Amino acid sequence: MSARDNILRRLHSAPQGKPVLPPDVNGFYATVRSRAPTEDRAQRIERFCEKMAFWRGEVVRVTRGNWAATLQALCVSKQVNTLLYGTQSPYAAALEASGIKGLKPYDRPVDEWKTGLFRDIDAGFTSTRGGIAETGTLIVWPDAHQPRLMSLVPPIHFALLDADQIHDTLFDAMSAQGWSDPSSPMPSNALLISGPSKTADIQITLAYGAHGPKELVVLLLVNEEEL
Repeated sequence: MSARDNILRRLHSAPQGKPVLPPDVNGFYATVRSRAPTEDRAQRIERFCEKMAFWRGEVVRVTRGNWAATLQALCVSKQVNTLLYGTQSPYAAALEASGIKGLKPYDRPVDEWKTGLFRDIDAGFTSTRGGIAETGTLIVWPDAHQPRLMSLVPPIHFALLDADQIHDTLFDAMSAQGWSDPSSPMPSNALLISGPSKTADIQITLAYGAHGPKELVVLLLVNEEEL
């Protein structure tokens, strides 16, 4: 009998252990919620803003009526000359009517304009799927019309977040939005973004803006009374 056969024989004859049960994720978070104070909408928004600020992200409260004008003013103040956006975004029409100078549509494969994308774009604008109050995190689902590069390559990332879609935890967001629903498949990349890019590769020292946006500006859509 060869060594291989001997190893396989011993593996097949080994006593079978008990099957590993999947973790009770719902039960875990139910326990966490029972021990945590209940937050209302205003408190959840405030916690998200505090956590985002901790990661050096900037949050600007806007309304559905003024977000495009606010973005225009931010582009002027930050000297943004070219703003990348997705033409199929639900906010594309508002952007195009806003008067923002230097709007650049993401309308071709990256291989056709890689040099211009990396050298000539000052900022990118994306929508978001939601936010996580626990960690101050944005949820972004890229697709062919709003690819991951839009939030990864430009030095400044502007992201529009609806305050109605801020959830306590990632688990709450996944549950409320039905991420496991086969009729709404997840993208190849589900992005979780907390502040501008950062790394601690060098001497375990946290550095910002090392391999992506140096600034993250969240335009937080709220009601008039929440400004």
